[in-house]
Amino acid sequence: MRRKTTTNNQRNNHVMSKMRFFALQELANRKPLEVEIPSNKLTDYYGSHVFDRKKMQEYLPKEAYQAVVNAIEKGTPINRATADLVANGMKNWAKSLNVTHYTHWFQPLTDGTAEKHDGFIEFGEEGDVIERFSGKLLVQQEPDASSFPNGGIRNTFEARGYTAWDVSSPAFVVDTTLCIPTIFISYTGEALDYKTPLLKALAAVDRAATEVCKLFDPHINKVYTNLGWEQEYFLVDLALYNARPDLCLTGRTLMGHSSAKDQQLEDHYFGSIPPRVTAFMKELEVECHKLGIPVKTRHNEVAPNQFELAPIFENANLANDHNQLVMDLMKRIARKHHFAVLLHEKPYSGVNGSGKHNNWSLCTDTGINLFAPGKNPKSNLLFLTFLVNVLMMVYKNQDLLRASIVSAGNSHRLGANEAPPAILSIFLGKQLSTILDQIASQTDESGRSAEEKTILRLGIGRIPEILLDTTDRNRTSPFAFTGNRFEFRAAGSSANCAAAMIAINSAMASQLNEFRVGVERLMEETHLSKEEAIFQQMKQTIIASAPIRFEGDGYSQQWREEAARRGLTNISHVPEALMHYMDDQARTVLLGEHIFNETELASRVEVELEKYTMKVQIESRVLGDLAINHIVPTAVIYQNRLLENLRGLRETFSAEEYEELSADRKELIREISHRVTSIKQLVRQMTEARKVANHLDGFKARAFAYQEQVRPYLDEIRDHIDHLEMEIDDEIWPLPKYRELLFTK
Repeated sequence: MRRKTTTNNQRNNHVMSKMRFFALQELANRKPLEVEIPSNKLTDYYGSHVFDRKKMQEYLPKEAYQAVVNAIEKGTPINRATADLVANGMKNWAKSLNVTHYTHWFQPLTDGTAEKHDGFIEFGEEGDVIERFSGKLLVQQEPDASSFPNGGIRNTFEARGYTAWDVSSPAFVVDTTLCIPTIFISYTGEALDYKTPLLKALAAVDRAATEVCKLFDPHINKVYTNLGWEQEYFLVDLALYNARPDLCLTGRTLMGHSSAKDQQLEDHYFGSIPPRVTAFMKELEVECHKLGIPVKTRHNEVAPNQFELAPIFENANLANDHNQLVMDLMKRIARKHHFAVLLHEKPYSGVNGSGKHNNWSLCTDTGINLFAPGKNPKSNLLFLTFLVNVLMMVYKNQDLLRASIVSAGNSHRLGANEAPPAILSIFLGKQLSTILDQIASQTDESGRSAEEKTILRLGIGRIPEILLDTTDRNRTSPFAFTGNRFEFRAAGSSANCAAAMIAINSAMASQLNEFRVGVERLMEETHLSKEEAIFQQMKQTIIASAPIRFEGDGYSQQWREEAARRGLTNISHVPEALMHYMDDQARTVLLGEHIFNETELASRVEVELEKYTMKVQIESRVLGDLAINHIVPTAVIYQNRLLENLRGLRETFSAEEYEELSADRKELIREISHRVTSIKQLVRQMTEARKVANHLDGFKARAFAYQEQVRPYLDEIRDHIDHLEMEIDDEIWPLPKYRELLFTK
């Protein structure tokens, strides 16, 4: 009599099967949570947890309040005595919300935020305990700089770094902690975060755009950058999430056969929001509004269990802070509702991934949106000037913009049918493109009056109605003009918006400076009037940037071929795309506009390449573990069942009947054996490729090896596992399947 034995792998598989079973059981008991709304009047609690100007007026002495306003609006430094007054007022306000701790809230190069909480507690002069918060603590703290990604700027034994108060972004309260937005720099002064270079880029585009605006209106003294982000995300029930180690550890499913039904009926997009999801969204919105985050739009996205959240536009620095805060809030609030939020760009193969569209605009201190047409020829000439400079900016800096949004996660999404390709192009709309073509094709018009030239050249009196009535949108364009702003659609859902905003605003500053110098040179060398020089420079810019304009289907193969003919680049190799940060053009922008120094730029490239390497490495290790310890044992268990069945058939039927009845089972056994053998061989090969890559010298060599030698195994192994999923008894399959992950509300 054969003795049954249970291997460790079989026991692990049994546990995994039970996890899936109990997760599905648990779902039956899920109910929407009751969400308490603080008031039926939004204004009663909007911004209640933000130390905004209204609260500063209440809690600060008049001179301290004015010093903060001057620091925000004019960049005037705040002295230590004033900082003490601000800190004390900030503490007193925070205490009214039962706050016990404070933290410097910053954005290291981890695609997340960081914070170290300290209590207000100190010893008094008599040795007693008091609560105190000084200006010194408000202005600066010292986190360990070597423990965050730094690209070699800080050695392990060189720990010191500094966080410094960003006065332009208001402090806020989360739970019982006062959060103070800060920059993060090393002991030697290099930026180690996203906020520091973002602030520099915003200042650079302000200076450059203001100088160009003064060619039209000397009363314009400042240009602000506005950002409106659209955050896409997936929700999955927490029990199912915990039963999928790949989701927990990598943010995406490394295996999983497509569901018979997914998004093909297009019935989820803008559909009614499920009750549990609505409850989550309500609480998220309440917490956002308390923190002064103007979230406005929520809806179902295209893929099942995919959703979107979007706010009203804000100043880019504050908008970016708010997006980072929202992503953190989403994760914490989702868990209260028994959900996990998936911010990975492609958590599920075969259905739409998630992006974070960055809607970008420039506005003057006189209230003019520089990307919106005006009411007269002069204002429309200003509009067209900035429009064509955006065209040239993207054309010259397509590789820099791509580098700012590529990542291990986003590479799965770019080029698929829910995201633009890795080719950078701009959509303007047919009518606006026609106007630019007319400008570019005009010849000498000597003898005409200035008014005749204006009417003939621009037809700009009709621009507002053209854009209002007939300009369509193009969702396949990576950089689309949408009436009064540009929408950069290629950014990924988990990304820090600052990465794209640094590239765009730095490049725009560089382009505007070049345009202004060109206009001034024409005026000096050819004695043209200012308007004539602007027009001639604009015409040259339109002609030079023509290859970047594309009105058609960005998903099509024809466009890829056409883009190649135009000389546009299409780089899907992530490390290669990241290396373009070091191109001459990127260096001209990022170093020339003083966004980074040489050390900082080199460190950014190193950090991004190492981040890519580590993410692929983790995916490889997780997939290898699941394949060998869970999928293969499951396949063997099912194969043994089939073998037992064959033995029963042989004992029951004649040889002739047995051959007829057993043919399909024998074929299935062979198929399973082939898949199991292939998986084990591929995992071994992948492990060896990983070892070779790990021993290479240099972060660049390792990243390229992981892209070219390790990553391809992920898809090969997955293909075998996904076939096994369709061949093995559903009852013993260890992991929640796509139909369960995508359609559980």
